[in-house]
Amino acid sequence: MIFTFLRDNARWVAGGFLLTFFSSFGQTYFISLSAGDIRAEYGLSHGGFGTIYMLATLASAATLPQIGKIVDRISVASTVLLAAPVLAIACILMAWSRSLALLVLAIYLLRLFGQGMFTHIAMTAMGRWFAAQRGRAISLTAIGVNLGEAVFPISFVGVAALVGWRGSWLLAAGVLLVVALPVIYGLLKVERTPQSVVLDPGRPAVRDWTRAEVVRDPLFWASLSGVLAPPFIGTTIFFHQVYLSELRGWEPSVFAASFAIMSSMTILFALIAGQLVDRFSAIRLLPSFLVPLSLSCFVLASTDAPWGAYAFMALMGISYGFSSTLFGALWPELYGSKHLGGIRSLIVAFMVFATAMGPGLTGALIDAGISYPGQIAAMGAYSVAVIVIMTLVSRRALARQQTGRA
Repeated sequence: MIFTFLRDNARWVAGGFLLTFFSSFGQTYFISLSAGDIRAEYGLSHGGFGTIYMLATLASAATLPQIGKIVDRISVASTVLLAAPVLAIACILMAWSRSLALLVLAIYLLRLFGQGMFTHIAMTAMGRWFAAQRGRAISLTAIGVNLGEAVFPISFVGVAALVGWRGSWLLAAGVLLVVALPVIYGLLKVERTPQSVVLDPGRPAVRDWTRAEVVRDPLFWASLSGVLAPPFIGTTIFFHQVYLSELRGWEPSVFAASFAIMSSMTILFALIAGQLVDRFSAIRLLPSFLVPLSLSCFVLASTDAPWGAYAFMALMGISYGFSSTLFGALWPELYGSKHLGGIRSLIVAFMVFATAMGPGLTGALIDAGISYPGQIAAMGAYSVAVIVIMTLVSRRALARQQTGRA
């Protein structure tokens, strides 16, 4: 059945996949590959660079809700024509920056148009264009960033050894303009009409909420307490991966190699989650996705052995896989698809905000002498608490669907 789905929908799924794949240039794990060189050239401490990163990312989070609404007003392909060149400019600024002001601007644009808009465009398109097989479409789209996690760290290190870290960013800009932009535009310039019949005929129809209505819904804010956990925790740990390796006495290759494990697990469980979402709904699966995340934090906090990094990444990959699919399907199930671009841009802004707070807050705590493993254990405890909240959210959302109340 998956092969039939791909045969019939290859162009749209491929376009979404490439958007999330090339969003890697604005993801924390990719930017952090240059963190050591940036700190050395600008004379920044862990907390200093974390603060700069936090401020630039917060600014991108504040901007995204306004820019993100454009997906509701113009075609997806036209949005790509606007976003891709700006992301390429951000890469060029990263390569050319010689002042803190330009560095902050480069990180701001990378976060806004990489992690922000590229991911937002992809997930909004899949959520709007697919109904009966939304979970499958979103899962295949979401794994683009996971392939990027497997490919780009090793590629960046190899390229940087030849042309320097600044040259690697110039090459990234060239790839965006010469490869990503024309290919993605060509795939997505034809819009897809979603199927009107869902796989489960017993699932109730969902009315289309406006963004103003969504922000007044208590379930929205309760859901965010869980939705924000994976980006906050993952970004924080990835951003300070060099420091953690130094604490544990690990070779740099330990964490670098473990990314491939995480990517493999994420891809596998994103596809599994896609099947489960189409069968049971994202709302019903909501309480489960944080269980592996909590376990991953406790493992990483409690062991000095290199296997701890691999176990952490494997468990993190399970949660990432479930959450990447779940979050793409959850919002159309809760709030409909008519205003999905505006709603998703707000959600992505909060997620970007969470990824901004993590490195900055943790960097400041590190500088203050607070145990980093202790901070990771606290993240695990938070995940356990939120599992309870997600269980209550799931039950309340299902009850609301059954009663038909807004």
